[in-house]
Amino acid sequence: MTKSELIAMYAKSRDRKKRDAEDDVNFIFDTIRDALAKGDKVVLTGFGTFDVRERSQKRCLNPRTREPMQLPAGKAPAFKAGRGLKDAVNKK
Repeated sequence: MTKSELIAMYAKSRDRKKRDAEDDVNFIFDTIRDALAKGDKVVLTGFGTFDVRERSQKRCLNPRTREPMQLPAGKAPAFKAGRGLKDAVNKK
């Protein structure tokens, strides 16, 4: 499912104009992004948790040249599925 499909489904299920539905969906995504950018954790009970994890510096190989290189330390967004999402996927 793409973002535009999600917006269309939301608009249809709530009897809203697509433009209004797009604004709603974008607001939710922007809010999650902004919270993660500040280092906050976003917990959606029954769905999952978004947070930011620290990645340490590591050595790896350049895939083109096969030369060793150093990847700098950084942060990466992460998602951990909640029980409700896991059960839905496994149809429990």
